[in-house]
Formats: sequence, structure tokens, C-alpha cells
Amino acid sequence: MADYLLVHGAWGGAWYWRDTLAALTRAGHRAHAVTLTGCGERGHLRHPGITLDTHITDVLAALETEEMARCILVVHSYAGMLGTAVADRQPERLRHLVYVDAVLPKPGESWSSTHASATRRQRLAGAAASPDFSFPPPDPSVFGLRTEAYDWVRRRQTPHPGHTYETPLAFDPARVASVPRTFIDCTAPKLATIDVSRQRVRDPGFWGGAWQAGTQLVELATGHHPMISEPAAFHRLLLALADTQ
Repeated sequence: MADYLLVHGAWGGAWYWRDTLAALTRAGHRAHAVTLTGCGERGHLRHPGITLDTHITDVLAALETEEMARCILVVHSYAGMLGTAVADRQPERLRHLVYVDAVLPKPGESWSSTHASATRRQRLAGAAASPDFSFPPPDPSVFGLRTEAYDWVRRRQTPHPGHTYETPLAFDPARVASVPRTFIDCTAPKLATIDVSRQRVRDPGFWGGAWQAGTQLVELATGHHPMISEPAAFHRLLLALADTQ
């Protein structure tokens, strides 16, 4: 039996891991999905004081309260920032770190650092115009979602706390790289804000060369939310990790 901790990206919540939780549990594993402060069903807690460190603390608290000592940590999109932070602060708690079409920062970068200037301006303007400094979700079509999946995600997305966006993250790449890692690259369609991460996972010099050792790269021909758009293939990838190490 393996322990899985699942962390959603921006505008999401534990809700979008519904099928993943079921698949992992059916296979005999223990799985828990975090909802970050101010997101999903915790949207009523959204306020201007939520920061990147608030969300890092959410994940660390879940590890502690769920008593996960050797966890497969699965982080999606924005939560790549959080997975990197957790692997830096408590690498001994992690068995494997899975970046799902996720942000892959350099030390001192923020989530916004690799985004186009127009994207940064739009998100920050949206946050500044809101009473709780949050920016609204995009139309789910950008994730390649259609029909029922599109409607389901559109109904459930919530604004994302804006002070998570420009906070730099300090970490030691060698310490993070001590945790075995998988990067799942979702290629059809490719989400533009993940393009830099796609380049970095293929760069032998990334993190001073530390990234390449102990890393596997997997491509999935689906959109940015594979847990929704291609669940069977996605779940096979996660389940295979329980048989390693």
C-alpha cells in the first residue's frame, strides 16, 4: 500500500481529484486530496492575506495530519511551486514527487516569473479589482475540455488568491532533487503558461544539472487536466509509482 497526497492547481480544489481518489482507493492505496485555503469548498475563507506560504503550510499540514511518512506527492499546475517547497523543507517525508503539467521554478522565482507580461498584467489587474485580491478563472476550453467535463469544471472553478502569484520561492535544488521525480507533460493541447517548464525538464543543465538525475518524463496526449480528460492513462501512471522504490 502507498500513500498519495494530491494537490490541485489554481482555480481548483480537491473536487477535481474525485476519480483519481476512487481509482487509487480501489487499488488498495491510501489517498487524500488537499483543498488549499481560499479555493474550492474553502472559497469562503478567501481573503487578501493568503500567500504562497499559506498554501505551502496547507500541504505540510496535510502530510502531518494524514500521518504520511513516505508519500507520493502529486502536484498539478500552480502547485508545482508547493511541491518544490515541500521537497525542499521535508524531503524525508516524500517517496516520489509528481509534477502534473506543473510550474517548475528556479530558486528565487515566483509562479509569475515565467509567464508572458500580458498574462501577468491581466491577472494582477483582476486581483486588484476584486475585494479579496483574487483573480478569476479562465474559460475551461483553454484546458482542452469540452461538453460535460467543460461544464463541470466551469461550474466549480473559483477565483485564486492573488498574493500567491508574485512571491519568490527560495529552495535548494539539490535537496529537492534528492526526491525521485516524474514530470507529466500534457501535450494536446499544450497550455502556454507551462511552456517554460516543458523546456526545463528537457534541459540537462536545469538546476545546475541536478534535475536530470532521478527524473522521468512522461508525455500524455491530452490537455492540462489529465485527471479529468484522460483519467485511465493518468491513473495508470500514478499506480505504477507504487511499485517502484
